[in-house]
Amino acid sequence: MAGRVLVGGSVATKPDRQVSPAEPIVVLGPRARFVGRGGLKLDAALERFSVDVTGLRAVDVGASTGGFTDCLLQRGASSVVALDVGYGQLHERLRADARVRSLERTNVRTVDVATLGGAVPIVVVDVSFISLRTIAPALASLLADGGDLVALVKPQFEAGRVEASRGSGVVRDATVWRRVLGEVRDAIGRLDAAMMGIMVSPITGANGNVEFLAHFHRGAPEAAVRDQDLDDVVDAVGGGS
Repeated sequence: MAGRVLVGGSVATKPDRQVSPAEPIVVLGPRARFVGRGGLKLDAALERFSVDVTGLRAVDVGASTGGFTDCLLQRGASSVVALDVGYGQLHERLRADARVRSLERTNVRTVDVATLGGAVPIVVVDVSFISLRTIAPALASLLADGGDLVALVKPQFEAGRVEASRGSGVVRDATVWRRVLGEVRDAIGRLDAAMMGIMVSPITGANGNVEFLAHFHRGAPEAAVRDQDLDDVVDAVGGGS
């Protein structure tokens, strides 16, 4: 309960603090596990796909506030490069963490992997307003042989503009979900990173968009995720029309 009890609007720091009848007491809800909701998504994926990041270097593409970065650190990553085209979004706690290197105003397509100390064994990605297919070569260039890539697949940014705008930015058509999953699998697969797992995100994205998490492994002889597996994960969502 430390730091979660307010007396008269201030945090109660001592258990023996005297409280007057006029002072309101407020018990705050549980502290968020990660600095951003994205941490919950990545945590579920790393668990489902049995990806162990302990002691490994990682790159977080599209870091934003740092939910993915926070998750990686809590799971034991030795260091994380938090990369984003934006500025001033990364949570202050992560900015102050010596294990985090923040690269702001940086497009992944312009990154020289040598400046990161070479390719890394773990790459995670959560980007908006751009397709994963567009940045696939850049992602592959960051990933070391035998490395793992975990990507948040957002159909609203993979689908065509007309398909996305038809639902005011929310893609509800299961056939679109299925198509974009196949397109992402094949685009990254052509770069020697085979899709080994796919799952529905445990929480929805902006405006209730259904999202998916995909696991790719660099150097796998072939994809473990077949067309039927993509059909099955889309069917598992339910409510698609």
